[in-house]
Amino acid sequence: MVAVAIAYDFDGTLAPGNMQEHAFLPKLGIEPGAFWEKSNGLARDQQGDPILTYMHRMLEEARHADLSMRRDDWVAHGRGITLFPGVEDWFARISAAGAARGHEIRHYVISSGLREMIDGTPIRQHLDDVFASGFLYNASGVAVGPAMAVNYTTKTQFLFRINKNAMDLADHAAVNAFQPQSERAVPFPNMIFIGDGETDIPCFRLVKEQGGHAIAVHPPGDAARAATAQRLIADGRVHCAVPADYRAGSDLDIRVHAVLDLIAARRVVTAP
Repeated sequence: MVAVAIAYDFDGTLAPGNMQEHAFLPKLGIEPGAFWEKSNGLARDQQGDPILTYMHRMLEEARHADLSMRRDDWVAHGRGITLFPGVEDWFARISAAGAARGHEIRHYVISSGLREMIDGTPIRQHLDDVFASGFLYNASGVAVGPAMAVNYTTKTQFLFRINKNAMDLADHAAVNAFQPQSERAVPFPNMIFIGDGETDIPCFRLVKEQGGHAIAVHPPGDAARAATAQRLIADGRVHCAVPADYRAGSDLDIRVHAVLDLIAARRVVTAP
C-alpha cells in the first residue's frame, strides 16, 4: 500500500462559517459580527496575531459569563458544529476507494480553529491527526491561554510534518532535518489539500508546486464565495474550485477519485 494524504482546512471547508458561531457564541448570546469585530480590532490595535486574539476573546467571554472552560467543555461545544453535506461518511468512503487502488489514505485537518472543538465532531474518529490551535490548561484543568496558534503561514509546517512523519509538535528538529525524498513518509505528489479561501493560499501553493493536488471549495449556492474560489484558479493557486458537497457523485467526490486514479497510474508508469 502506498501512503496518500488528504489534508483539510476546517472552517468553511468541512463546516460552514467559523466553528465558534455554531455553538459557543450562541450559548453566550453573542452576535458573531460583534465578536469578530472586537477580536480583530484587538489584533489591529496591538499588532497581534488574530488567532491569538480570538482565543483570548473566547476565554474572556467565557470567564465573564462564568462558563466552565475545561477541555471537556470545549469538546462539548464542538458537538454542536454542523458539517457540510456528506462529510460524515466521506472519510470511510474515500479510504475504501483508495484501498481499492492500492493506497493507504491518511486524513488530516490543518486549521486555525480549535483542536478541542474539532475533537467533539463525529469525524474525529476518522482523522489520523488534527493540527489546530489549542488552549493551555492549568493544574486544575481549566483553559488559561493559548498553547498553539495556527495561522495561514504556519499551516505549511504541518504539511512538512506529514511529508516527513514528524508528528511530535514539540520536536522542531525532526521537521527541519534533512531527509531524502525517497525516505519521506508521504511524498508531496501523493498529497491533496482541500481548503476554502485566501488563508489557505500558502498550503495550496506548496502542495500544487510540489506536484500534489490543490482543491478550493465554496458553500453550495454561494455565488460570492464561488467567485473567490474561481479567482484562486486564475491566480494559479489551485487546480479546481467546486462546491463543498462531499456526497457520493458530487463534483468534489469525482475530482478526488480522479486524483486517486492519477496517483495509481503514476505509480505504474514510473515503475522500473
